[in-house]
Amino acid sequence: MRQNIPFELSKDRSFFESLGDWMGDVLYDELPEKGFECRDEQIFMAYQIEKALKEKTVLFAEAGVGTGKTIAYLLPAIAYARYTGRPALIACADETLIDQLVKKGGDIEKIQQALDLKIDVRLAKSRDQYLCLKRFQAAENVVNEDWIDDIAFSMPEAVFTHGPMSEMYLYGDRSDYPTVSDEAWQQVNYNELMQCAVCDERNRCGQTLHRQHYREASDIIICSQDFLMEHLATKESREREGQTALLPEVSMMVLDEGHLLEYAAQKAMTYKVQAKTIVGMLERLMVDGVRERTLLAMEKLQDDHELFFDELRDCVTPGSERMHIEKSRALVAHAKTIIADVDDLMEQFVFESEMYMIPEYELNMAEEFLEHYLRAMQIFANKEDAVDWAEETNGALTLVIMPRLITEVLQETLFSKKLPIIFSSATLSVGKDFSYIAYSLGIRNYLSFSVASPFDYDSVMKINVHAVAQADKTALVDHILAQREQTLILFKSKQAMASFRSELPMMAKLTMAFEGDRELSSLVRDFQAGEVKTLCSYHLWEGLDLPADMLTRVIIYDLPFPPHDPLFDAKRAFAEDAFEEVELPFMQLRLQQGMGRLIRTSDDHGTIELLLNADEMQQLETLTPLFAVEPTIK
Repeated sequence: MRQNIPFELSKDRSFFESLGDWMGDVLYDELPEKGFECRDEQIFMAYQIEKALKEKTVLFAEAGVGTGKTIAYLLPAIAYARYTGRPALIACADETLIDQLVKKGGDIEKIQQALDLKIDVRLAKSRDQYLCLKRFQAAENVVNEDWIDDIAFSMPEAVFTHGPMSEMYLYGDRSDYPTVSDEAWQQVNYNELMQCAVCDERNRCGQTLHRQHYREASDIIICSQDFLMEHLATKESREREGQTALLPEVSMMVLDEGHLLEYAAQKAMTYKVQAKTIVGMLERLMVDGVRERTLLAMEKLQDDHELFFDELRDCVTPGSERMHIEKSRALVAHAKTIIADVDDLMEQFVFESEMYMIPEYELNMAEEFLEHYLRAMQIFANKEDAVDWAEETNGALTLVIMPRLITEVLQETLFSKKLPIIFSSATLSVGKDFSYIAYSLGIRNYLSFSVASPFDYDSVMKINVHAVAQADKTALVDHILAQREQTLILFKSKQAMASFRSELPMMAKLTMAFEGDRELSSLVRDFQAGEVKTLCSYHLWEGLDLPADMLTRVIIYDLPFPPHDPLFDAKRAFAEDAFEEVELPFMQLRLQQGMGRLIRTSDDHGTIELLLNADEMQQLETLTPLFAVEPTIK
């Protein structure tokens, strides 16, 4: 339901003039009276956003840690959403940070209480954050553990009895099952290989119910950048098939940690082909009455698809999540054979469409799937400007193909729409020059500003740099933790965290929480409440916001250089100086974000413990400009 604008409008003043007056009253008077800090940097940012709304343009808003960026963009976003009648969209860096924005005691709750303002904010999570009924039913038949029963008991009875929709309620969100591990969740959640449009359970699916719920938001929808990019990548095809787009039309966008948008866009434009998917899809079409010529074409495609994946298994190099593919002549030849098979089958489908033996909806979905499949194989076989690798998805080998250049797609689907888009981050520019990020995203016209952090770091923060052998890092962490404080340990990768965990003494493990053991936002809540003293994570370099004594120590276990996988190897290959253009900027940006978790308000204090092995110590000179205070070398 549309809500009232939080200030009076008059005929002699425009909406934007009235918005400016209201924000001034709120930021200079109302919020400070309620205990909020009056920050010049925050006020400046809010008025720059107002200017971007008025001009319907892109704004790069670079503001240091402690500026109060969230409140600076929430105030104009809420007012503009109510003025236009369409919600504002806030896109976070990744799924793990969505719940952080709406957590108890967060900025949204604070604004609601301070301004006596009811804010209608709803979460739009990526599809893999929701339960898939089909996969859940399959898992129930083979899993004999408590977690599968816990999920079943939480679901509306009407899901099982096919009772009236009035008895349904929102269910199936990943955060509804905090005790379920990530590994277990991946057995029952949606994945991109599911065909929701032809699923007979889709009207009772928790994902469908959540989609309907957030579409009705009047003020704010919060999603991840990955999901926003998936929406843009699929919007045209979904509308062509008579489906609604993943997200509704919005009045404006805020891209929180907007420097990561390029990675999200690349992921959304990615093609995935799995060994078993096409076999199941084609079997659904092999109904009575289908022409023999079509059946033979489908069987040939199935056979050649299996031959391709048999060869692919021999061509991958195991050892990482993204496995390198050494393209053999046989593998490329199989791909080209598949291209011919798909072309032939699509011709046969033209004849089948006139005979009406295959249900029209099933046939349309098959054609859509095959077009995607064909494009993936064409890119793979013809060595177009893309990166490819193999990965294991729920125990099945998957071919992944990602385009390198996404500027034209972003320009067409996003930046040409005269939509206000706010990039918000502490790190968007290189020396206050925004041309690099603008060029990489295909943005031609934009506003920009940069303001520093308002904190006096020297009085509240210490940085200790430990020169330590890699083999001794775990023991050093155990020694540091002997002084019990609320501690966040950041790792460069899931593998690095697993290695650290395997080396810990058993008693030390009992006092720690590890990302992946449970749903992440539930781990953060326990850490915030002090029920967990040490939280280990490889995702929380960004977005975690715990004030005062809730977090007083951050241990950075290793420098967060990018992984050696096909995606980053491709970036290295295309750079003139891979270290200077890829390795170093990525590491510096992530390190800066990680250290920024410690001091979030003027009441915060604490210590950064940076662990560097011999190779990492060689980078100390490149790290020094990132330190907010002079470090102590130990």
